[in-house]
Amino acid sequence: MTTAPRITDVARRAGVSPSTVSYALSGKRPISAETRRRVEAAVRELGYRPHAAARAPAGGRSGVLALLLPLRTGVHVPVVMRSVASVVTAARAADHDVLLITREDGELGLRRVADPALADALIVMDVEVHDPRLPLLRGPGRPAVLIGLPAEPDGLTCVDLDFRAAGERCVEHLAGLGHRAVALVGSPPEVYVRGTASAQRVVRGFTAAADRAGLVSSVHPCAATPDAAARIAGRLLRLRPVPTGVVVHNEPLLAPLIESFERLGRRVPGDVSVAAICPDEDALAARVPVTAVGVPCADLGGSAVDLAMRALAGSPGPATTLLPARLTVRASTAPPPPGGGRA
Repeated sequence: MTTAPRITDVARRAGVSPSTVSYALSGKRPISAETRRRVEAAVRELGYRPHAAARAPAGGRSGVLALLLPLRTGVHVPVVMRSVASVVTAARAADHDVLLITREDGELGLRRVADPALADALIVMDVEVHDPRLPLLRGPGRPAVLIGLPAEPDGLTCVDLDFRAAGERCVEHLAGLGHRAVALVGSPPEVYVRGTASAQRVVRGFTAAADRAGLVSSVHPCAATPDAAARIAGRLLRLRPVPTGVVVHNEPLLAPLIESFERLGRRVPGDVSVAAICPDEDALAARVPVTAVGVPCADLGGSAVDLAMRALAGSPGPATTLLPARLTVRASTAPPPPGGGRA
């Protein structure tokens, strides 16, 4: 049976004393950059996992926030990394570093950072409606902030865009222009299978608003590829009635979907209006600037860090913070053509 490496093993590998290893890991005393480098290299090579007390700096704080972002299939990395960047920026302003955990470990991944000396607080992304990590996050211990809103947020601190309202705003705008048949081109199918909260809430808002307005509506999960965009454009034009208003909640599809409609002889917005739920950068990057509810990645990350720091200071903020869904009207939406969609 192999025994776990000890601090003396690390000291021997790095050529320093055990006390120097302890100081390098905890930050309790200044250590030269070269010595710290050797100790960190020995820790990695040996797979050493120091006891919590050995890592905890004076004052009982690590100066680290753990950011849990499992990079699962269907996650659009460029967009989520904007939120990651905002978390890092806000954390540095609060004199904290960020430990990014990207493995798809579920509860196991959460337990990996359960050691209080590893991180002062947790920030959790890619939240599911019925997320299996929630019981652990509700337990006593360090503060945890979710960027996402599960079905039962009681006992949790959550911040998110109001995605249900985002779906509603898009449909209300199209209905106000006179559209009577609308379609939602949504996230990849695996995102719905997992029960990702933001995707589920968009569908609910879209469907509820369409029902209130008496519109014909349909929902179409779609892979995030140009070929999938071309296929979904053709499928929508074969529906009866043909949707004259399309809402997109799938950032990579926005530009190729507009191009696909136009290759099929449908002008945007002359024949089909397109609205989206996406960061403003994506809405403006399409050939036709897209009417959109902006996803405020920077505000989400900054708010999560602020809530974590307030909890650490003993003055926690509100349990649930929903950022308002603000629709910006651009060139991609207009009244439907006379007689509705063409066959």
